[in-house]
Amino acid sequence: MAGIELTSTAFTDHAIIPRRYTRDGDDTSPPLQWSGVPDGTAEQLLLCEDPDAPSGTFVHWLVTGIAPDVRSVEPGETPPGGTPLSNGFGGTGWGGPQPPAGDEAHRYFFRLYALPDSVQVPDNASAEDVHRAVDGAALASGNLVGLYQR
Repeated sequence: MAGIELTSTAFTDHAIIPRRYTRDGDDTSPPLQWSGVPDGTAEQLLLCEDPDAPSGTFVHWLVTGIAPDVRSVEPGETPPGGTPLSNGFGGTGWGGPQPPAGDEAHRYFFRLYALPDSVQVPDNASAEDVHRAVDGAALASGNLVGLYQR
């Protein structure tokens, strides 16, 4: 599968996510930029998940239907054309990191998928639901990992 380069001006891959983007801070979604979205992309899907959560992989952000020509999202915004779905906190859109105090740093995987067709995921989709929906269907994907510890 082709690769999308996913980056942020707020943190680098495998570096600490600044506090303002967490529930301990302003709980604002971080800025993201990407390149390498292939021709034939009908929509993009963005997922942020924490596989280190005590209760299992936790969804922090899920946005479907992102327009195929979008290449960035500003802090606190929803990617253009995108529909924010429920996060693991029970809200809609971004729900920033809030790992249990004393845990080792949790890993937050930001994943962007380029899809040839619209993908249907339920509003309360788990990370596993999303992976099942996009695995084998995505034209390309990219990952960015941020770390956070309390």
